[in-house]
Amino acid sequence: MLQSRALVIALILLLATTLPEVQSKSVFEGERRDWLVMPDKVASYIYETVSKVSPKAAQFLADAAQTPAIVASRNFLMRETAKLTIMAEHLIQKIKAVWYTKVLGY
Repeated sequence: MLQSRALVIALILLLATTLPEVQSKSVFEGERRDWLVMPDKVASYIYETVSKVSPKAAQFLADAAQTPAIVASRNFLMRETAKLTIMAEHLIQKIKAVWYTKVLGY
């Protein structure tokens, strides 16, 4: 119990000191679908950070990520996020069309 608390505290401290270093990028800059891979990037970053501290804990995270419940929820989130991305792209296109025709008069 004490080891798991210590591991959680160490993970929080590591993330608190290293996450501000991550480059941020607006959703509207460049490719809009880049943000679909962000959960995988975060998971990879957490795994690498934990692996540096404790390889056993990293192996536990890797094993936990392969459980059927997590895989199913990840697939569901990816599917629904893809739908939302397509809907957001259509909405942005419609807003641009209205902006150009009604506001700017093109």
